[in-house]
Amino acid sequence: MNFSPERRIAGVLTPLFALRTENDLGIGDLEGLRQFVDWAAGIGFKLVQLLPINETGGDNSPYNAISAMAIEPAALHLAPGSPEDLTQADLDEAVTPARLKKLRSGTVKYAEIRRLKRALLERAFARFQRRSRADDERAQALAEFCRQEQGWLGDYVFFRALMDGNGGSEAWDLWPEEHRSAPAARAWLDRQEPEAKERFAEREQFFRYVQWLAYEQWRAVKQYAEEQGVALMGDIPFGVSYYSADVYSRPEEFALAWSGGAPPEPYFKDDEFTQKWGQNWGIPLYRWDVMRGNDFDWWRQRVRGVRRIFHVFRIDHVLGFYRIYAFPWRPQRNADFLPLSWDEMLQHTGGDIPHFSPRDDSNHENWEANRREGEEYLRMALEAAESTRLVGEDLGTVPPYVRPSLQSLAIAGFKIPQWEDRPDGRIIPGHEYQRLSVATYATHDHKPLRAMWDDAFDESSADREQARGDLRKIAEFARISSLSEEGEYDRAFYAPVMEALFRSEAWMAIVMITDLLARKERFNVPGTAADSNWSRRLHLTVARLASSRTVKHRMRIVRTLLKESGRI
Repeated sequence: MNFSPERRIAGVLTPLFALRTENDLGIGDLEGLRQFVDWAAGIGFKLVQLLPINETGGDNSPYNAISAMAIEPAALHLAPGSPEDLTQADLDEAVTPARLKKLRSGTVKYAEIRRLKRALLERAFARFQRRSRADDERAQALAEFCRQEQGWLGDYVFFRALMDGNGGSEAWDLWPEEHRSAPAARAWLDRQEPEAKERFAEREQFFRYVQWLAYEQWRAVKQYAEEQGVALMGDIPFGVSYYSADVYSRPEEFALAWSGGAPPEPYFKDDEFTQKWGQNWGIPLYRWDVMRGNDFDWWRQRVRGVRRIFHVFRIDHVLGFYRIYAFPWRPQRNADFLPLSWDEMLQHTGGDIPHFSPRDDSNHENWEANRREGEEYLRMALEAAESTRLVGEDLGTVPPYVRPSLQSLAIAGFKIPQWEDRPDGRIIPGHEYQRLSVATYATHDHKPLRAMWDDAFDESSADREQARGDLRKIAEFARISSLSEEGEYDRAFYAPVMEALFRSEAWMAIVMITDLLARKERFNVPGTAADSNWSRRLHLTVARLASSRTVKHRMRIVRTLLKESGRI
């Protein structure tokens, strides 16, 4: 694809789980993505941005995956005829029509959906096992996939089979003693009877099969998107879960005593801990010195996996390559530390403090060391990415050297218009944005514009002042002279803010799906553990988005703005 910053384009961000189709199994899947690509292309969007697609753990967060390489099986399209000749009888035996109707309504019910899809995948695997022969084309394709992915696949399926034997929990430090490290678990397996070893090997093969299907389906969707002239943007989280196959199999590459996150952030008023101490994501820090010793093999594998599925990818929290905020406690203890003073915290940590690692930005010498090392690691990622373009999410507490560094590496950074201001507080107009940038009003962590609007005009809202401040800045960016509730969101706000974003000089102008549809639902509230996080779905199926009179009218406005701004 012709994917150069010389050509300005527009995209739409949507979490895959949020998509609905008439025949899904309660969660957005790859058939839904195909339909969404068609819908987006019809409007004039040239890019669809997704959240990470890696297999998630018990908290369902795509940014806390149990594998940096393995794909989430819940996203697979499982329907009669696909894969491995699944039949309607298979679906009927796995779930009743009444239960399926409930699964398709409301938010994503992860536990039930995973059980349902697991049952269907087990049926497909059993059928595959019965039919496959050494000379069978699909058996050969699976064998070739296993050969190509041997650098991570063996460790992953071993971890995944152990999870199955431990009630499905990824918390390896709570497993029986003989399972708590990979060497101990392999020694334990060696001591088992032949029948037990055979059952374990069969489980490993099942998980190989599932990942093969996942990679096949994703590569097919990538090809389909190309044919429609739409690029797919993936997402690599900077960190990986403490409870992951990666940490379990390669513990020497991680500093497990420390938890990565972000410094205190007053903007996110939803969470008291985030405002006081920061965001403690629970990701172990990297031991870059160890990784350097094997030429960053693990990171190169991560990038290669994403490269095969996406045309461009975003590195979430790219600041972490330069330095990351580190906590001397894991997130499970956040509640214990919330009420403590700084001195009380020191008593609980033995003198260890939250700090930037490997060094802060308090002086020029540290700046230069952080910049130099960050560029080393990012050059490695660029090398592994080959021709695939990288985008760096450079939001939060951004040191002055980071954005020039990213520009020097030809990595596009982010522009959130309401946060891009001059020293005197005036908003930077879009025509002054660097071409090598991505402009958007919101990410998956932020309130949609429509919810911000409601907060701004709701006198009882605790977020009223912050919302009014953000709206004033967006209005300044969009050259809206005044704001009033009587002005109506659609008539006085929606079109001007979309136009301002599209007319900016940024290479990519990306609209979150909730902002595009003028919806209030929020996909995630940082620092909180809530059932609503990572589970909200769109109010309409993709087919109904295409037929809804209200949506069609709004999308005609958007298409006109895309044409006038030169992004089509």
